[in-house]
Amino acid sequence: MDPKRFTDNKLGSLAPISAPGPDVAFVPDPLPLSWSMPADMWPLLMAARESLARLDGVGRHLTNPQLLLVPLQQREALRSSSMEGTYATPEELLLYQMDQRDPASDADQANDWREVLNYGRSLQLGVNLLQDGLPISLRLVREMHRTLLSGVRGQDKRPGEFRDCQVHVGVGARFVPPPPNQVMACLDSFEKYHHAESSVDPLIRAFMAHYQFETIHPFRDGNGRVGRLLLSLTVAHWLEMGSPWLYMSAFFERHKDEYIDRLFMVSADGQWAQWITFCLQGVVEQANDTIRRIDQLVALREDFANRVAQSGGSARLHGIVERLFVSPVVTIPAVAIAAEVTYPTAKSDITRLVDLGILKEGTGMTPKYFFSPQIYDIAFGDQ
Repeated sequence: MDPKRFTDNKLGSLAPISAPGPDVAFVPDPLPLSWSMPADMWPLLMAARESLARLDGVGRHLTNPQLLLVPLQQREALRSSSMEGTYATPEELLLYQMDQRDPASDADQANDWREVLNYGRSLQLGVNLLQDGLPISLRLVREMHRTLLSGVRGQDKRPGEFRDCQVHVGVGARFVPPPPNQVMACLDSFEKYHHAESSVDPLIRAFMAHYQFETIHPFRDGNGRVGRLLLSLTVAHWLEMGSPWLYMSAFFERHKDEYIDRLFMVSADGQWAQWITFCLQGVVEQANDTIRRIDQLVALREDFANRVAQSGGSARLHGIVERLFVSPVVTIPAVAIAAEVTYPTAKSDITRLVDLGILKEGTGMTPKYFFSPQIYDIAFGDQ
């Protein structure tokens, strides 16, 4: 890491390290509990808060929020994982959910599928723990990390345990997080920040906390993914949203270079305003994008229900259609099990949904599967 890039405005100190070679590491200062926001940032903050309020309002008025929240969370899992070089298509992820298996080797593509699936599990675990009364804490972070790396190639990187070695970020060690002997002190301050009184707007505080987590880099692996999971939970918790509807990975992925640069410049030159402005712009963009997707999914759900009803479809057929909004990829055996019917009956139901234009047979993968292209496009496509 080049110490010359750090100015007198840096928000921390440079600590010498000896491994793997002579270098320095950055140790961030504790986060501020007050911050003078530039006056010209107020309109953007208000726009971001208004967008989140609309998004939360839409979510709270849904009959069954989980039916629409799940595909959005699956999209977040795919985007966040791809930022770390773990790639899976929506079809691969959804098929793997129905027929999970342990990877046969490190080269087995099932490793990628398991990692993406674990992201969704880790998110749900965080939601459940918060609902059960566990505050945002180091315990919560460790539990999510343990779930994220369960049964995948990162197991050797101590799932659920904070690092005891030096790590580097980026090509050529562009950024070097705190030495291992200072990680716990940084994390202790990070945890206390979440429970201290602060005059900083809670949305801004959430992005300050995200910066701090990524800067500490407390694990050997999985820091980016856990950090983005924690960001969604923190925004929902501090802004008292009904569910964690805001997911930033798609925005961060589209602007990955700027995301990395903005994080670094907070450390190197104290550029809070530029970082917060970037994040608030992302909130507006992602909140409005999610509202559009929810509106489209709600309209599509009503359209599918009308198609089934007009064709004289049974309650069982309606049930299959409802489950498509949780998983828009199905197989005949999976439908037979879920609907508690025979294979021929499940096959007949799927054929009927194909005839109604709700399902389409997939190609190029085994086992034979069917999917809803409309749900797929809304949930996973770029808009």
